Amino acid sequence: MTPPLALAAKCSLSINLPKAQSGVITLSHLDKHWRACHVGSVVSEKYEKLHALLKDFGSCLVAYSGGVDSVLLAYAAREVLGEKSLAVIADSPSLPRRELEEALAIGQQFHFPVRVIRTREFENLDYLSNPNNRCYFCKHELFSELAPLAKAERLAVIAYGENASDVGDYRPGAQAASEFQVRAPLKEAGLTKAEIRELSAQIGLPTAEKAQMACLSSRIPYGEAVTEQKLSMIERAENLLRDLGFYDVRVRHHELNGHTSASQQRPTIHLARIEVGHSEMPKFLQGENSTKVAEALRKIGYAHVTLDLAGYRRGSTNELLIARTLK
Repeated sequence: MTPPLALAAKCSLSINLPKAQSGVITLSHLDKHWRACHVGSVVSEKYEKLHALLKDFGSCLVAYSGGVDSVLLAYAAREVLGEKSLAVIADSPSLPRRELEEALAIGQQFHFPVRVIRTREFENLDYLSNPNNRCYFCKHELFSELAPLAKAERLAVIAYGENASDVGDYRPGAQAASEFQVRAPLKEAGLTKAEIRELSAQIGLPTAEKAQMACLSSRIPYGEAVTEQKLSMIERAENLLRDLGFYDVRVRHHELNGHTSASQQRPTIHLARIEVGHSEMPKFLQGENSTKVAEALRKIGYAHVTLDLAGYRRGSTNELLIARTLK
């Protein structure tokens, strides 16, 4: 394993290049090696900048989720600040049980303490009604809990895992972060998602290849209420798909309501719109996989089970919102 800060030194000290059939090192090999070293050097510089930012903080509370970004941030904070850092994970119905267990296990494995707190966004009707800025209310609740905790623990800065790749994305949670003066050191250091994965792999963090995750509430289209029942259905459905070996997975939960008359309403019908990675679609359709999934999801409570032919894409629930904005 190559420590991130040693990448540039490694490139300058040794060059082990394959030779062409003539026994001469070709320009293409040199170019490829230079590019690899240059990329490694850039990532190392950004990681050094992250370290410098954390050192400047003096002490830090990390808003931790167990995802790719917050794991690297929590690890780096512990590396730089030692006992003057603390990772805190918020538990609520929107956090899958497996994610909580894995997040705690990673903290234990890499020796950074993780504290679990309970947030109460499910007591907030603004959150439950699921407006397009739902994430704002979630993050506002989170930071409302973290701010007094940071003060009590004498931790100068609260930091969260927003990174440079998130710039330009629709992220209402960033507004709440701004209101509470929460820092985003990964973004400030210029680290992209790909670079965070690269650094994680070099350090040996198990999240290097972890699939993108978001809270379970993000699977419900804006305007359809968030309920614990729906989140439980989504969690069970996605667990099933991951247990079958699918990597990029989202089960989008849709309500189909109908009326037989002005006074009589049909029961709510649940529809699952499954997104898997493009390369995983053949596997989904092979043999009896699709039949097994459909049968299992019907037992969970979905009357209709569909496969989205556009495949998995990040933030697909924002697509309709963006389309309306452009009109």
